[in-house]
Amino acid sequence: MTAADRPADVEAAVADAHRREWGFVLAATVRVAGSVDLAEECVQDAYGAALDTWRRQGVPRSPGAWLTTTARRRALDVLRREQTLRRKLPLLAEPGVTAGADEAMVDREDEVITDERLRLVFTCCHPALAREAQVALTLRLLCGLTTAEIAAAFLVPEPTMAARVTRAKKKIAAAHIPYRVPGSTELPDRLDAVLTVLHLVFTTGHAAPGGADLVRADLVARALDLGRVLHALMSDEPEVRGLLALMLLTDSRRDTRVDASGRLVLLADQDRDRWDRAQVLEGLALVRDLHHSRVGRFGLQAAIAAEHAVAPSYPETRWGRVVALYDALLREWPSPVVELNRAVALAEVAGPEAALAEVDRLAADGRLAGYRYLPATRADLLRRLGRSAEAATAYDEALALTDNEAERAFLTSRRDEARRI
Repeated sequence: MTAADRPADVEAAVADAHRREWGFVLAATVRVAGSVDLAEECVQDAYGAALDTWRRQGVPRSPGAWLTTTARRRALDVLRREQTLRRKLPLLAEPGVTAGADEAMVDREDEVITDERLRLVFTCCHPALAREAQVALTLRLLCGLTTAEIAAAFLVPEPTMAARVTRAKKKIAAAHIPYRVPGSTELPDRLDAVLTVLHLVFTTGHAAPGGADLVRADLVARALDLGRVLHALMSDEPEVRGLLALMLLTDSRRDTRVDASGRLVLLADQDRDRWDRAQVLEGLALVRDLHHSRVGRFGLQAAIAAEHAVAPSYPETRWGRVVALYDALLREWPSPVVELNRAVALAEVAGPEAALAEVDRLAADGRLAGYRYLPATRADLLRRLGRSAEAATAYDEALALTDNEAERAFLTSRRDEARRI
């Protein structure tokens, strides 16, 4: 421990430990508690105890280790009390496996991943759970978001999200879903769900649906961290490399996406000299590694991001190549969002009128109803075509769907500009 700190410093240290360590602490505690609910309760108690203890004794040199030890001890105390009452209680989620009072589970031979957070990720992403429940649980358990924060991120009422999380936890318990990574024979079938959830965590952080900041840096950092762990342990999987490359190349532009006043800066106007070169080089190396593999949807998206990363400027981007990659992505992963992104690239190849026809077709089929980037894209194409009144109306439609303050400020500025013309 360090010398006792000021209350404000301790509160800041606890908040920082929550952002950085929550997933580690919870995952390690689940291994002992055998119950997600009990583990969460013990971890929350540990963070509460930290506020009091650290004020008296100072912030420990390793806050995560202190929190993990405290949470695990609380879980063991609860289990011992219940064991005394019941005389018999399984300590772990996996049937047929027991542990000593101060020991975690011994890994099975067929388990190929040892990082505790990835055990928790694979538990959250079990195929018995619906995809929206998988994402909600990952954000709640791995990232430590409150139910209110998750609800705001996905623009649903808090009671709806609370019910979703509760149902998922109950299903894990009722179905006896084990807290483990699947064995090597079943791992490939489960991997896509894990990659999808990590990508959704990243994109939720990269373009926050609500709030004052364009980026939720904590979510981006957690997704990248888990992506690196997954890559270190499954480096032979092309889609694992593809997802990590995609996240690195996309996040490399973070510091140039808003100006000094917090205003949104489009890709075309970003200062490429300020992109994070270390992330760009790491991402490009991963993309090069994909050349001899069967490339899936994450690898193709990474290849598109790589085209932007290597282009000297926005006009010099190989837009024909980008459109071709989107065509390949649509064959691999048909999605109206991919079609919309392809239309943006098509505008640079065939002009805004051709792109607008594609966007109008998408708007007519209704699959992207409520998706804020559809009217925003349409508005920009109309602006480029000089159809200012229609552009202003489309900007209003986008504003009605947008809660992020940085995006709202940008759209409002463009709409007001269109109205003045």
